Amino acid sequence: MSAVFSGRFFDSDVWHSFKGSPSAIVSAAVALVCVFCAVFADWVAPHNPMDLASLELADALLPPAWLAEGKARYLLGTDAQGRDILSALMYGTRISLMVGVASVVVSVVIGVALGLIAGYAGGKTDALIMRVCDVMLSFPAILVALLVDGVGRAIFPAAHDSLAFAVLIVAISLTGWVQYARTVRGSTLVERNKEYVQAARVIGVPPLRLMRRHVLPNVLGPVTVLATIQVATAILIEATLSFLGVGMPVTSPSLGTLIRVGNDFLMSGEWWITIFPGAMLVLIALSINLLGDWLRDALNPRLR
Repeated sequence: MSAVFSGRFFDSDVWHSFKGSPSAIVSAAVALVCVFCAVFADWVAPHNPMDLASLELADALLPPAWLAEGKARYLLGTDAQGRDILSALMYGTRISLMVGVASVVVSVVIGVALGLIAGYAGGKTDALIMRVCDVMLSFPAILVALLVDGVGRAIFPAAHDSLAFAVLIVAISLTGWVQYARTVRGSTLVERNKEYVQAARVIGVPPLRLMRRHVLPNVLGPVTVLATIQVATAILIEATLSFLGVGMPVTSPSLGTLIRVGNDFLMSGEWWITIFPGAMLVLIALSINLLGDWLRDALNPRLR
């Protein structure tokens, strides 16, 4: 079964489009390296920046290894606590990717479900769901996330890192589902009038089964493209919240937290503490966005 699937994939138009796109290949390679280093940071990272017992305060604020006062064991330098910047980037990227992917998964589940119901049911149900979407779209996503995250931290001031992680996902997902709902709703309005849906209705297929087995597979193309791009958006929102001090705590730093901590030392000459996390954030967001742009063109039959 796996051999048949792989054979079909490597013969597909998507694979041929990928091979013919240098930007897609480079961005995929960069994204894979970042994901690999983040997932396997416990084994790949030179040091464990989360282990306070292993930190050397005497090595604090060391510049990158290629500068005069740098040390070879700290390739990108250290921060004020003596943490290796390169290792901190790997661990911080892991947290940022987890928040981004988890929030997108939650948004996809909610948005696709509501979009299917709105497009298939129509009438008052469609109008109600779309009005809720309009209300959510009237508020800037970052302000809604900031409000939810701030309220969550006010209710649970001594929250554990895992609870802060959950609150952050909820804050980002609260407005993220709207785009999926509107996209799926529009595609469902088109699909529900096609012959295969009408035939399924005639033979008595229940509405939930019809939406799940017949309509859903045919509306997942735009959702896949949107989800790919929204991962980068979610990572940037998480970094913004962490930079403002309402995201991940310093004990479990994400890329946004590392940028916020390093910003205090930027004017004093320790530029590497904030520049390298910022560059990593840009690199991840850019590679994911380029992959999303390529996937959108590859799945568009008009561009083949």
